[in-house]
Amino acid sequence: MKFLDQAKVFIRSGNGGNGCLSFRREPNLEFGGPNGGNGGRGGDVILECVAALNTLISFRYQQHFKAMNGHHGMGKDMTGESGKDVTLSIPLGTQIWDEKNKFLLADMTKIGQQIVLARGGDGGLGNAHFKSSINRTPRKTTLGWPGKEMWIWLRLKLIADAGLIGLPNAGKSTFLSSVSAANPKIASYPFTTIHPSLGVVNIADEEFVLADIPGLIHDAHMGAGLGDRFLAHIERCSVLLHLIDVNGEDPLTAWKIVREEIKSYGSQLESKSEILVFSKTDTLAAYDVKALQDLFEEEICERPIALSSASGQGVRYVLKKLIDRIRLSRDGQEVNNKKAKDQKKNHALIP
Repeated sequence: MKFLDQAKVFIRSGNGGNGCLSFRREPNLEFGGPNGGNGGRGGDVILECVAALNTLISFRYQQHFKAMNGHHGMGKDMTGESGKDVTLSIPLGTQIWDEKNKFLLADMTKIGQQIVLARGGDGGLGNAHFKSSINRTPRKTTLGWPGKEMWIWLRLKLIADAGLIGLPNAGKSTFLSSVSAANPKIASYPFTTIHPSLGVVNIADEEFVLADIPGLIHDAHMGAGLGDRFLAHIERCSVLLHLIDVNGEDPLTAWKIVREEIKSYGSQLESKSEILVFSKTDTLAAYDVKALQDLFEEEICERPIALSSASGQGVRYVLKKLIDRIRLSRDGQEVNNKKAKDQKKNHALIP
């Protein structure tokens, strides 16, 4: 299945049906009263978050979604049938923005979450509704209310606990495939990964979701290479795993390039917890790896972890560091959620 993380679609809810003008006509009943029914409601446009999807590719082939109009009212006080709703199934992590990408309309972060984005118009009133003690034969009806229509943007931001970052060909996909059941494309040339991948990692009876995104290069935030568009997929991550190829020309410069691109992107990515790792260390002598670690410790006051996805060196240790950081983040979120609930409860108790 091809990957697509943004799509522009047109939605339109149904119009309400018109009210009916009708009078009761039966044998031996010379002056039957009004019996025109109301019109039916127009259908809604509903967005639903489902588990079976991880891409917006289906919206490439269909961009227009219209709910059915409500049926008109009929005689014998029969209300028109309501129009059928139309439901758009979207993957977990999808955000809904307005046509100009200025206002966030909804953020779908839970499986089964639903939102009515465009409500159908109400049905019009039949003449039976206007019957009174003064006017016994009203001829007044109302038209159904029109539905709503709009263009919206769907933007997918994958939900993962940890994200892999680094220059192209830094070994991110190899690491993901070695610690999870994910099967990303792996090759010895840059930009092998051209779309994000997710993998579920199990360690110490716990599991977390790890995201791999295409590599960054200098000026990615200005559109160079594959650009920084895929950085949106790690915005929700609580920790970043930064991989640096020890065989690169200048590992320190490689670290600075990625950090600068993350800072330029914004969205507080630069403030996220980061674990620094040297990848492919099995291809370099141990004393050379140590020399690079000493250099980083001297320059940025952080000592990268030596890792080799091929031999398994350091893999277990890196996963333990990841799950420890993720656990801290989850605990912090639970504390914040509890505080928010307590504050809401206290406000409700204030007379």
